[in-house]
Amino acid sequence: MAVAQTVNPMRKIRLEKVTVNIGVGEAGERLQKAYQLLQELTGVKPVYTIAKRTIREFGVRKGAPIGVKVTLRGKKAEEFLNKVLAAVGHRIKASSFDDYGNISFGIAEHVLIPGTRYDPEIGIFGMDVAITLVRPGFRVARRRRKKAHIPKRHRTVSKEEAMEFLKQNFNVTIVEG
Repeated sequence: MAVAQTVNPMRKIRLEKVTVNIGVGEAGERLQKAYQLLQELTGVKPVYTIAKRTIREFGVRKGAPIGVKVTLRGKKAEEFLNKVLAAVGHRIKASSFDDYGNISFGIAEHVLIPGTRYDPEIGIFGMDVAITLVRPGFRVARRRRKKAHIPKRHRTVSKEEAMEFLKQNFNVTIVEG
């Protein structure tokens, strides 16, 4: 007689958020076009990212807007992630995973995303996609009231666990190198 092994629901990994970033490097018309494109792709209003320091060589001043980003959660995050993964052929490099349950990869041109057409007025933009995976209860360490310590074994999602999660839930192939 085999004993059924129960899986602790608190150890189950879930998708917390997907962050999409377009770094333009300058304020102006190109930044406005990136804002418009990101709003069309995600259906969410983007926010501007601000330069943290002045870099004279690139003509960037501290406090100047240099990019746009969107944070997606829940169903919108899953739907967008499916589209973006199709753009990269459901293949992600192993080096894109870190040791804490985060995955980051880039898309060279937004027109690679299925269902997106080239608009000559907007142009072509590349973007960075960051995926954050967590376990239930992770909020306890970050909330404002009644913060509590979470043990390391529960806090972090290992690189191997993150790879397995993407393989099972999004049919991703992990490429070495």
